[in-house]
Amino acid sequence: MVDSFGRKIDYLRLSVTDRCNLRCLYCMPVEGVELMSHDEVLRFEEVLRICRIFVGLGINSVRVSGGEPLVRRGAVDLIGELKAVKGIDHVSMTSNGVLLGEYLEPLAAAGLEGVNISLDTLDEEKFRRLTRAGGFENILPALDRALELGLRVKVNCVPLRGFNEDDIIKLAGLAKNKNIALRFIELMPLGAAAAFQPLSEEEVIFLIEKEYGALKPVTLKLGNGPALYYSLPDFAGYIGFISALSHGFCNSCNRLRLSASGILKPCLSSDLSLDLRSLVRSRAADGEIADAIRKTVAKKPAGHSFGGDNERREHEKKEMFRIGG
Repeated sequence: MVDSFGRKIDYLRLSVTDRCNLRCLYCMPVEGVELMSHDEVLRFEEVLRICRIFVGLGINSVRVSGGEPLVRRGAVDLIGELKAVKGIDHVSMTSNGVLLGEYLEPLAAAGLEGVNISLDTLDEEKFRRLTRAGGFENILPALDRALELGLRVKVNCVPLRGFNEDDIIKLAGLAKNKNIALRFIELMPLGAAAAFQPLSEEEVIFLIEKEYGALKPVTLKLGNGPALYYSLPDFAGYIGFISALSHGFCNSCNRLRLSASGILKPCLSSDLSLDLRSLVRSRAADGEIADAIRKTVAKKPAGHSFGGDNERREHEKKEMFRIGG
């Protein structure tokens, strides 16, 4: 599947729930969240049907996300069923890591190939303040076990000014001692995140190089995402950056997002969407659904609209946990 700008679209970010066992400050309010009802969420058989249609259109890689995907019953079985879909070459998951340890063995057995663990600090008290919850003690053991099981592990950190600058060095140190990709992800001004100020990629690089030496760019491709990776002397792993606002990569965007409620979004910042749940439940044929997807992808914008004040106010209304990570 190729969009109107010649970009090959082959990667699906698949949210299976809007629920999460954490309440991170930049993602979800502590209370007053109107969660989707059971009927609003795609059933797994609907998810699998949609994914088979996507495969016919050229999607070959799927990352399962949430919310926190492991709070949904049957998530492990879904991984195995996705792996069994002919044409899906790679299945991975994004998790906050709190529940990951108890599911790692069955996930690996089901065919999960990689896991992205969201972790913004290595300080337990700061973790509690950021997430409004516990479970920190589960994350690093889960990370180590994932490596033992042969999964590709990435750790995602969102640098926040005034909050975790002093964690940058310690987090980067994880990649010194472990064969992981530690990625610094620029904060997106969506929902609650609009109240925070990001730390720039250049500032993060300065802190890392001051401690560990010059970052050396590598052409390594780890997965399907847009991260740019660097190596450092004596590091077992890599340092990566995903800076959608300040260092845009829209010209090479290869992804679509499907929310837990079945809303297809070709671009995170755009209001363009397609209600696949309604199409599936109206008994539309696979061909009709595929045509609707093609038409929506054809309208995928050239780039995001994160920028000026008007755009920022509009984006503040959106919530990342509803769209899918």
